[in-house]
Formats: sequence, structure tokens, C-alpha cells
Amino acid sequence: MTDHKILGDTASKTPNRTTGGWLNDLNRARGAGPFLADHPAPGTGLSTMAVHAGTHDDPRTGAVGTPIYQASTFVLNDHQYQSVEDGFARDRFIYSRYGNPSQWAVQEKLAALEGAESAIVFSSGMAAITSTVLALMDKGAHVVASSDLYGGTFNLFNQEFPTLGMSCTMVDSYDFAAIEAAIQPNTQLMYFEAITNPLLKIIDIPRLAEIAKRRNVRLVVDATFAPPIAMRTLEHGVDVVVHSASKYLNGHSDLIAGVAAGPRKLIDMIWPRLLNYGGSLDPHACFLLERGLKTLAVRMRAHEESALALAQYLESHPKVKKVFYPFLPSHPDYATAKRLLKNGTGNITFVIEGGDAAALRLVDALRIPKQATSLGGVESLISLPFNTSQATFTTRQRADVGIDPGCVRLSVGIEDAADLIADFKNALGAIYATKENAHA
Repeated sequence: MTDHKILGDTASKTPNRTTGGWLNDLNRARGAGPFLADHPAPGTGLSTMAVHAGTHDDPRTGAVGTPIYQASTFVLNDHQYQSVEDGFARDRFIYSRYGNPSQWAVQEKLAALEGAESAIVFSSGMAAITSTVLALMDKGAHVVASSDLYGGTFNLFNQEFPTLGMSCTMVDSYDFAAIEAAIQPNTQLMYFEAITNPLLKIIDIPRLAEIAKRRNVRLVVDATFAPPIAMRTLEHGVDVVVHSASKYLNGHSDLIAGVAAGPRKLIDMIWPRLLNYGGSLDPHACFLLERGLKTLAVRMRAHEESALALAQYLESHPKVKKVFYPFLPSHPDYATAKRLLKNGTGNITFVIEGGDAAALRLVDALRIPKQATSLGGVESLISLPFNTSQATFTTRQRADVGIDPGCVRLSVGIEDAADLIADFKNALGAIYATKENAHA
């Protein structure tokens, strides 16, 4: 049979990769990747890695940047057949649901940014979360999770788990005694978010990692609000980090994607779930994600600069009752944020006088932020938890998790801080002037 090789066929890199016969070798080890080739970034800075890691110029034309490999299937040869027989099909191109050069390129960039051995991209953040969690848990297993989770994850644990013979205990992410007390003999996983939505709690991940290691439980962290420019989560003892790549990682509000990153051994365990559940990311979406990642570092600096200036302005406004921004000294987790985060976030949550009715008037009065869910885009996005992310909660349930009437969630884009401040100044002035005139 013809030995047909294409760019990235790791048969040419067998000394560093999983190879045929490895099952009988007591010294076998998994290599990092799989990646298109050994192509480290020409520097160690995160911005340099964001631009160069994993990106491959077209070998035939010299075009700058990774081509889009818009193919569903690949020519088979002895290497592919042997990989299936010997159990390392993940290291060969066979079928795009299994792996595609466009996927490998962006996965290499994501792994480099996270400091991980391996990464997998998915068709959504929930595909990444579901595949990761179910790969690391057995039937009858139990997970300890934060009580303020993303709604999709909350539904996975509370609606799907019972049908799978699994269970979940949700605890206050600040209460480490309660977290440890919730661990049961069948607990296999702890699941938390690095920064919570919408109150932007900064979770002390090293303390969670210490508990997980001591109790022999794996720790998975959703770091969607804390991309690797802000926090390299794996460096704090986390086993697997997941993201909704639709947010900061991509940054342009034009893509749905997810990622899981960590040791090759664990990512190899998650990969079959990707195959079984069908959550693979198509080549064009991989191209969009790789393009977005190249500007991650500069975008995060712009997000932080504008968000901090706007948060300071809002905190000084007489009609704003509370502001939650981790790099404000008034934030309850300010010290933790300074210790764990390398850069700030673009998210601000604040509460205004007049409750949800006033908040509705505010979002209508603003000109720059778009009324939309999601976060992390170059444009500012604004929403109200009471009718979006926590719409299914009762008033009491929202109060129990600290969401007061008049709560507003803002994802600050990369617009100029002066323009954002002027927009909020005008909008706040208009809605309260209207209200006061109505009572005159």
C-alpha cells in the first residue's frame, strides 16, 4: 500500500509519539499533542504564543497562516490502519470527527497558552463540559460542585445526572469546610468555576486543588471568565481546565466552541466521549478560533483597561448601589484576585437603585453596549440576570445567591473607556431624571 503522508502525519515523529507496539512496552509514554508538527512559538511570552504557537504556513503555497482543511475524510494507509489496531488512532488523520489538521493547529495553540500537554476543541462549551465530566466519572459516582454554576452545567448535574445514576452536591465555593465535608466515598470529581457568574467571585483554586489531591479526587475548573492570559489554571493544581471558547478565547461573537486542556492521559480519556457524543468542531470554526486567539493577549489588556476605568466610575455614581469588579479594592475577593490573576477581566456586575424596572430602562438608554447574552467579545454586551442567566430562579433563589433587584451584568468590550463612561453617564442621568419627573 502506498505510504501517503500529509502535513502533520505523526508517523514521521514516532520517537516522540505514541507508536505501534507500545502496548507491549513497559516504558511506554504518551507524547504531548497530537499536534501538526513540533512547532513551538519563537518565544515564551503569552502574546507571542497566542500569535505563533500551532499556526502553520501552507507548505505548498507559502500562504501565511494555517489553511482550512475542509475535508471530512483522509486517504488511509498502513499507518492509519496500524493506529486503529494498536490504540493510537487519535494520533492519525482518519476522519474529521476523530481529528483534522485545522483542529490540531488550534489545539496546539490552546495547549501552549494553558501550559498543557494536550487539548481538544469541541462544538460548544457544553460539549466540552459534558464530555469531560462524563469521561472522568463512573456510573454511580458523585461530584461536588459550586452552588453558583453556569446554567447549562447546573442542568447537566441536576437533570441529566439522575438519569445516568450519578449525583451531585452543590456547595458554597467560599466554604472549604463544607466542600470537604461534601466529599463521599463515591466522589470522583470536584467541579468549580474560576470566576463565577454574575457576581464575579474569585475562587481560591489552590485551596480546592489541595483538598482534591489529599482526598484523591480530580478537580475540573471552568475558566471561561479567566482565559490563560489572566490565569493559567493548570498551574494551580487543576487536573483539567474547560472553557466556552465562544467567549474571550475567540473574542468576536461569531463562533460557538469549547475546549478541554490538561495532561495527555486525561485528554485521551475525554477524546472517546467527543467521538461518541459527536461534539467535534468543524474546520472553518477552527480557523475562526485560531484567528481570534492570535489577539487574545492584546484584547485582554484592552478589556481590563476599559473595565477598570468604568468600574471606578460606576462605583462613584450616587445611583449605583454596588459594583462587583475583582480589581476594585472594594471587591470581597480583591486579595485573591491580585494573588491568582495576572490580568483583570472585562466583566463588571453592578446594582442600581430602582430595582429591575430601573435596570430595564438603563439597558434601553445605553447606546454602546448591545443587549445580548454571552461575554468576551470586542463589543460591550449587557444583560440582566433576572430575565436571562437566572430567569428560571425565583426572587428568593436569586436573593439567596446574592443577586439583588437592579442587578446588571456587563461584558466590557475594547471600546475606549472615555466613550463607555460618557454613555453610562448619559444613560443613568436620563433614566433617573425621567423617574424623578414622573413623580414631580
